[in-house]
Amino acid sequence: MALALTDEEHGWLTDDTSLGRAMAMRIAVRSAELMGAERLVSISHSHIDGCLYHGDSGVLFSERLAERGARVVVPTSLNVGALDLKHPEVVKSDAHHREMARRQMDAHTAMGCLPTWTCAPYQVGHRPGLGEQVAWGESNAVAFANSVLGARTNRYGDFLDICLAVSGRAPYAGLHVAENRLARIVVDVSGLTPALRDLDAFYPVLGAWLGRAVGDTVAAIVGLPVDVGEDRLKALGAGAASTGAVGLFHVVGVTPEAPDLHTVTGGEAAEETIHLTPEMIQGARDGLDTAKAADSLDCLALGSPHFSYDEAMALAAASRDVRFRVPVYVCTNRLTLARLEAEGQAETLRGRGVTFVVDTCVVVTPILEGHGGVMMTNSAKFAHYGEGNTGYATVFGSLADCVASAAAGRIIRDDSQWR
Repeated sequence: MALALTDEEHGWLTDDTSLGRAMAMRIAVRSAELMGAERLVSISHSHIDGCLYHGDSGVLFSERLAERGARVVVPTSLNVGALDLKHPEVVKSDAHHREMARRQMDAHTAMGCLPTWTCAPYQVGHRPGLGEQVAWGESNAVAFANSVLGARTNRYGDFLDICLAVSGRAPYAGLHVAENRLARIVVDVSGLTPALRDLDAFYPVLGAWLGRAVGDTVAAIVGLPVDVGEDRLKALGAGAASTGAVGLFHVVGVTPEAPDLHTVTGGEAAEETIHLTPEMIQGARDGLDTAKAADSLDCLALGSPHFSYDEAMALAAASRDVRFRVPVYVCTNRLTLARLEAEGQAETLRGRGVTFVVDTCVVVTPILEGHGGVMMTNSAKFAHYGEGNTGYATVFGSLADCVASAAAGRIIRDDSQWR
């Protein structure tokens, strides 16, 4: 089916008075055609992943848009960049990398994007509502927007995301369409012990398993506690979006589009029902370790997605009377750090050995010492990308495991609930 445009959208394609918007619109239209969309849909918000420097071509593309007068037409938040603008001394990149990273960040703010610099925009006030059409990049943010908030977006890649923000349109395809949001696979976790399902560390592991098991298929999870909090859902989505291509999952009785299984499947029988076993979830947890049989520890990395205020306070409580023996990096957003500083919590944590990182994170920017060693984390996303991006082998553990290990200077894990 051919893509149908309105007269106004046709006019934007060749608008000589706004060359930037015309460029963005042409890219948006061609993408919609490739996706088989029958029309475009107006969006109300965008989150941009393409502000992170991966090479000079991305900088030049962003600058070309800005130089041609492109400006976002919807509120637009920015994902992490490749610099910590508040603590520039923590970044260990060369002069060219720093210059180009800054130019890419500047090009996006010049187009009217908000300098949020976080992979978790939903933690800093950008929370589209149920059924709201948006265009978000950054895989965990997409999973959270679709699943936890009930907004509608596809996983938009770098550079297409800013074009959609400038045009104010997205392809009406994929997860923008209601029927494509119905669950086709059911995952039943009720066979796992209540104690395991109550562990914070269970949720990133469940996400890591889910991504590998379902790819980009929409799944409905049954058997999770009805009071599961946002940080746990955040961790679940981040894990699933990293190991697979999950853009939407449902938790029956918890997430807004899944009041019950009948509703979330559209009344149809699921194509498959998977009963998660202890062996399956333990295998997923073990699969996050790349430092096999490691005992030594070189650093701790927390905050992917960015640490929330509640997570930072949990770290403060868990590390009371502790002095870390290895570097502990906590990645978070500026607003959370400002609140922690105002309350004196940031100073307390720094006194224990914490280094706060904002505007970026240790897996996408050279911050860790050297290029090798063992990094422990409670993030499935850090564990999945850590070794490939940093050279550090990874070990996954709960927050309590991470604190105990950093205090001892060696790997300590409590496996009792997992086995």
